[in-house]
Amino acid sequence: MVSASLTSPDTQAADTRDASRVANPVAGDVLRTKGGLSEDGKQLLEQQRAIPVAGKTDVLVCGGGPAGIGAALAAARAGASVQLIEVAGCLGGVWTVGLLTKILDGENKSGIMAELLKSFASRGSQIARDTQGTVYDPEIAKLVLEELCVEAGVKIRLHTRLVGAVTDDRHRVVGVLTESKSGREAWLAERFVDCSGDGDLAAHAGCRFDVGIGEDCGCQPMSMLALLTGVDPDAIRPFIRESGSAAKRRLLKLMEDHGVTPSYRAPTLRHLHSGIYSIMTNHEYGVSAFDAGAITEATIRARREVHEIVDGLRKLGSPWQNLSVVATAEQIGVREGRRIRGRYVITAEDVAKGLQHEQAICRARFPIDVHALDAHGNKEISRNFKAGGHKPYDIPYPALVAADVDGLLMAGRCISGDFIAHSSYRVTGNSVPMGEAAGLAAAVSVAKNVMPHELHWDEIKRV
Repeated sequence: MVSASLTSPDTQAADTRDASRVANPVAGDVLRTKGGLSEDGKQLLEQQRAIPVAGKTDVLVCGGGPAGIGAALAAARAGASVQLIEVAGCLGGVWTVGLLTKILDGENKSGIMAELLKSFASRGSQIARDTQGTVYDPEIAKLVLEELCVEAGVKIRLHTRLVGAVTDDRHRVVGVLTESKSGREAWLAERFVDCSGDGDLAAHAGCRFDVGIGEDCGCQPMSMLALLTGVDPDAIRPFIRESGSAAKRRLLKLMEDHGVTPSYRAPTLRHLHSGIYSIMTNHEYGVSAFDAGAITEATIRARREVHEIVDGLRKLGSPWQNLSVVATAEQIGVREGRRIRGRYVITAEDVAKGLQHEQAICRARFPIDVHALDAHGNKEISRNFKAGGHKPYDIPYPALVAADVDGLLMAGRCISGDFIAHSSYRVTGNSVPMGEAAGLAAAVSVAKNVMPHELHWDEIKRV
């Protein structure tokens, strides 16, 4: 029998005092919680209760963003049964819920990344085709990702948040806990892949992690993206990013000349299709990726700023007079959360020298890209971190393997690396091949009945 221990950060001791029962005529016993307040009134002590097991698969992937899509598809196509858990109401993460609209460092990748770009281009607008799918329509992305996962046999659960992890007495992850409209549920699997972006699963499992840089753990700012309409693309062509790198400087000058002062001083306007554009011109500084209150405040500020900027541009008159907001992102864009300790740590030195590793899962080419850490002085990209330079470098398989527990892999921006290296590999064109590698490794390790860290990448990629 497996002896499991809950390692969720919010686990509290059991208490026998009664509490009000949640009224639910159908699932009252499932949703019922007993507990009581601690003597100082600062903690609610939840009574121990049985959690229903909602599913058991070979591989469980936490997070349905770019990394999670790569992991789920790779594992399923390798023959594993796969459960994909996503907190939002669609797949795609920052691509869809975050309205990113631009994939960086993806055009040089093969495998699933190349497959996705081809689908985004062929099913998208002429702009998507001209950019080989790297500028895409978020609605097309939602549809493509769902179709591919369903076709591969991936079990998808949306609207479900991971809230805990279970490890056994051998330090293996054996299950996760979630909350949703269905209540608190447990999910069992042989292997797990953390594609949450912020390393949520790994943190709940007790893994060590790093955050930001320096004593105050300074992190890159968050950004709210939005979709706009109401302008003729030909009339504003010089300000559209795809017309050249100078477009951002032109748009900033236009704004500042007319009293509009964006918090991000490299405003980026992209034309997606017909009369629809995306814009990114917001920075929210000093916000923790795992502080829901701070993220809420940042989201409200950012959304207000987007509308203020659009109002300011509209007042310029023609050709901006009919500019309006179609949608703001449901999820503010998070650049940086936890960096989980893996069995290899990618460093700034690796990026500077162009690391070539025998267990390379892909080659990253995106430069060091540290957005300003505070609102003082430069509000664009901090040049202070670029001194060491960069060359194309390998992302090693061991950087995807958790160091502190077994049976857990990571993919996306939460893999093992230092602050500077993270600013390069964090972009989504790298997240997909990371996910593909982690998903394949999870499936192969189940088939071979060994832990992921016991495999060499050469054994995995030959499958």
